[in-house]
Amino acid sequence: MNVGRLLTRRNAILAGLTAAGGLLLHGRSKPLPPTYGHILRMGDNLTYAAHRLLLPGQSMAREYSRTQITPFPAVFIKDSTADTHPMSSAEYRRLRAGGFADWRLWVGGLVARRGPYSLADLKRLPARTQITRHTCEEGWSAIGEWTGVQLSRVLEAAGMLPEARYVTFHCADTYVDSIDLLDALHPQTLLAYGMNGRDLSVPHGAPVRLRLETQMGYKSMKYVARIEVKNELEEEDIEGTIQDGWSWYAGI
Repeated sequence: MNVGRLLTRRNAILAGLTAAGGLLLHGRSKPLPPTYGHILRMGDNLTYAAHRLLLPGQSMAREYSRTQITPFPAVFIKDSTADTHPMSSAEYRRLRAGGFADWRLWVGGLVARRGPYSLADLKRLPARTQITRHTCEEGWSAIGEWTGVQLSRVLEAAGMLPEARYVTFHCADTYVDSIDLLDALHPQTLLAYGMNGRDLSVPHGAPVRLRLETQMGYKSMKYVARIEVKNELEEEDIEGTIQDGWSWYAGI
């Protein structure tokens, strides 16, 4: 083993991380996590920089067999009687009663073909099924089977433009969050409409939720209603994270 070469490589990596973190902090590198400028968020920036610098961009999260599926609690949901919960909406209840046949997902922003996608439209695209571990920020984990369409296929169908860098999700429970394109185009990033061989249930985000296997559970948003493709993030794109004390990037 060439110790000198290893030390040189280690020093180069550390220097790269320091430089990347500094650039992120001062807002001179793009794309950026929207946490730069906050001294207490420097750790978030360094995590983002380290993952992007050291990890293969499309490395796959571990997948499991059906025999390893576990009970999967529907936690981290708002009170169903709250004004912001989908079940408090007469429109959502109407859509649910009709099997979500009239439900539409709007895809807009930096795409050539803006417009709505029905659940049937999404199901006509090639489907992917994966059994993965959901790692919750509250300290628990569970393994479930998810079926849906890769987000990359929806963005391709909509004609995503070259200048795109982020994807923002607006959800029926008023939650808003965003991810960068590296995660958006990951082969395991799904718009999931099925769980454990059945249609997605209301507590788990029916009719469609995001499955983002490369980040902590809270980034896999439920009740997805609108997608906007952007090249810059605005304050409205991170309403569900930084303002509530969460990291924008929660890579695992």
